[in-house]
Amino acid sequence: MSEKDTISIHLVREALLQSCEPGADSEEVLLKVGIEPRLLDVADARVPATAYARLWRLLARRMDDEFFGMDPRQLKSGSLEFLCRCAMAQPTLAAGLTSGLGFLSLMLERMPAQLVHQQSLAEIVLLEDDQDPRRAFTYFTYWMIVHGVACWLAGRRIPILAIELRCAEPDFCDDYKVMFSQNLRFDRPRTRMIFSADCLDLPIKRSSDELKRFLAHAPANILVKYRDPQSLASRIKHDLRQLPAEQWPETDSLAQQLCMSASTLRRRLAEEGQTYQGLKDSVRKELAIVWLAEPSISFAEIATRLGFADASSFYKAFRKWSGSNPGHYRSLILNEAN
Repeated sequence: MSEKDTISIHLVREALLQSCEPGADSEEVLLKVGIEPRLLDVADARVPATAYARLWRLLARRMDDEFFGMDPRQLKSGSLEFLCRCAMAQPTLAAGLTSGLGFLSLMLERMPAQLVHQQSLAEIVLLEDDQDPRRAFTYFTYWMIVHGVACWLAGRRIPILAIELRCAEPDFCDDYKVMFSQNLRFDRPRTRMIFSADCLDLPIKRSSDELKRFLAHAPANILVKYRDPQSLASRIKHDLRQLPAEQWPETDSLAQQLCMSASTLRRRLAEEGQTYQGLKDSVRKELAIVWLAEPSISFAEIATRLGFADASSFYKAFRKWSGSNPGHYRSLILNEAN
């Protein structure tokens, strides 16, 4: 994992909140994993994802709880391994997710969940009762475990279309958007993760040796996808979001704005596993998903805003991005009663 992969100090504080006494105890823990305790008081500090992973493992061992003490029942050490073994014994990702969610529902008292398949979309829904919502860090830790294991089982990244949460938006949300999706919606009637259903039929072909390697590097190998929001790709995407699509610069103009040559721009993006066209498509997808949640915005208007010639072109692009047509996605996202 590159040291460019970093985690905000806000998430370090969240991890310590319920799992470690403040003061000397927390300082001792941080020093053991290579994090300077003084960084807790630096608002914009970031730490290597590798150090955050070491903190995760150390707290889990100290508490015998792989869920940071955030549920009345402990997710005892070894639970992640058992979850993976249950899931990898299944033939497909759909069956593996169902098995894994069933296990977590037995282990965690307040977070039962189920997989729901609706045409071209799938969602994992937390079946909470009318209790007060959990804090955002609790929900996102759950999604990190479930999504990380799902990606490992599938052997590829599973793009998240949206995450909705019952809790209020936390003061700090930047890393969660980088980790999961730009489309995070808070104060919703239920907590769920929405993704394309085309991955559910993927076969699971994981061996015991592969499981050993996965567990030996967990959770660092899950955190590796959490890119530094200060990366070049993230900065370009941020700038694109601020402009109408028809004003997005061409490669040469963008390179000039960034005080580099076009070839240097392409090389630096390639080092981050990105292309400029891919970034533009990613921002178009993010904006489309946000606007589809607003029923007052027509498909034709969304197409125009995104720079498409017509609604038909937008439909084709959205299916390519998400595996679903925009009408079905809008129906699912607005159907709060289900």
